[in-house]
Amino acid sequence: MGLKGFVEGGIASIVAGCSTHPLDLIKVRMQLQGETAAPRPAVAFHASARTVALPHHHDIPAPRKPGPLAVGAQILRSEGPAGFFSGVSATMLRQTLYSTTRMGLYDILKTKWTQENGGVLPLHRKIAAGLIAGGVGAAVGNPADVAMVRMQADGRLPLAERRNYRSVGDAIGRMARDEGVRSLWRGSSLTVNRAMIVTASQLATYDQAKEAILARRGPGADGLATHVAASFTAGIVAAAASNPVDVVKTRMMNMKVAPGAPPPYAGAVDCALSTVRLEGPMALYKGFIPTVMRQGPFTVVLFVTLEQVRKVFKGVEF
Repeated sequence: MGLKGFVEGGIASIVAGCSTHPLDLIKVRMQLQGETAAPRPAVAFHASARTVALPHHHDIPAPRKPGPLAVGAQILRSEGPAGFFSGVSATMLRQTLYSTTRMGLYDILKTKWTQENGGVLPLHRKIAAGLIAGGVGAAVGNPADVAMVRMQADGRLPLAERRNYRSVGDAIGRMARDEGVRSLWRGSSLTVNRAMIVTASQLATYDQAKEAILARRGPGADGLATHVAASFTAGIVAAAASNPVDVVKTRMMNMKVAPGAPPPYAGAVDCALSTVRLEGPMALYKGFIPTVMRQGPFTVVLFVTLEQVRKVFKGVEF
């Protein structure tokens, strides 16, 4: 019940993370779109008039933001095919720390609580297990998460402003040296909140969907089709629940703080309010399509791989 769940979950998470990394890269680039846009004037006052004139939004057309295909094409043109795997070393470390911890801890809690509840675990207990496991995993993996976001975002910056990290080790070392050890946990509250939401919605939905399918079709249906259907459902739910927190997390982690200057955002709430004020409420769902495109396949690969790894380790105790 102990180490086995961590090993199985870790292997499945690393496979899923590496195979969907290009989609995650596109999502991060889209979430950073419009971040430096100047605010539009909300009200125009005229000294000679007693009335207040409100500008028409159609008089100031907003630039059209490129979609996921256009962002992918931009990456290919400017960085080449290898650009799609910018930060993949950080992804591997993140999955090793964060996902291994959350998957293993969730398995422990689920097994323990199922035994205590007579072999049945209700949905609210699955959600509770996911919240706890996700929070702990995110706290452990936050340094790799910060490094991953920065390495993925680097290619969108002008050459003179790029950080040019050579690897995840170089990224973490330079952050700790240049910005202090605390910078490795920048945005950690958001990372923890997002991880709790993702883990609770993803793992609990998968288990619940799988149980519902097997209850209807019988134990014989416990195969690839059931695993794909349950995991895709879990991916959609997790993407919808976590995207707003993910946008704020990405921006907080990527911000540059010049020596002696105030940070671009005072905190997570300020970042969220600034994003909504300057770009509208739907800005919190920037990158939602690539999030679904990434979260769906990621969750499918994760759970299909996990089920196969469990078969390999069936009967093995460690």
